[in-house]
Amino acid sequence: MEAKRRYVAFDVETPNHYNNRMSAIGISVVEDGRVTDSFYSLVDPEQPFDYFNTKLTGINEETVFDAPSFPELWPRIEPLLSSGLLVAHNASFDMGVLRKCLESYEIEWKPYARAVCTVIMGRSLLPGISHKLNDLCERFGIELDHHRADSDSRACAEILIRYMEGGAKPEKYIRTYHMF
Repeated sequence: MEAKRRYVAFDVETPNHYNNRMSAIGISVVEDGRVTDSFYSLVDPEQPFDYFNTKLTGINEETVFDAPSFPELWPRIEPLLSSGLLVAHNASFDMGVLRKCLESYEIEWKPYARAVCTVIMGRSLLPGISHKLNDLCERFGIELDHHRADSDSRACAEILIRYMEGGAKPEKYIRTYHMF
């Protein structure tokens, strides 16, 4: 019997236009076609916030005052991120932010990571429609508090589940991201 794959959907929010630090991270684990675990944390980016990002996410300096920095959080999130195939909605963005955080703090992880992007997957499976997260959530009846990392990662996980229920094979959409 074929072993079931574990998928780790994640989403990050950023404090500014540099997109090299996180202000929040949400992780949702998918096993056997359902979300089985989740994690959320604010992150002190140790950088200033742009007005645009604060307006979009609701996160600012005061919000992250007691939050862990990325290096403090890494021992908690690394086992989750390493526990399955990564999935993100617009994976190039989230994987890029993760890579830049690791680089910035000189944290070694692995030379590359494999991930599936639900935007790319969706464009192949459902051409001709909008693949914005909020539009897909409305289409599939998925609850969303947009630009909140916990809600966005959960929505990404639920979209992946809908695609798999329709017969899609995420392995067809794996991309490799260099992590240093």
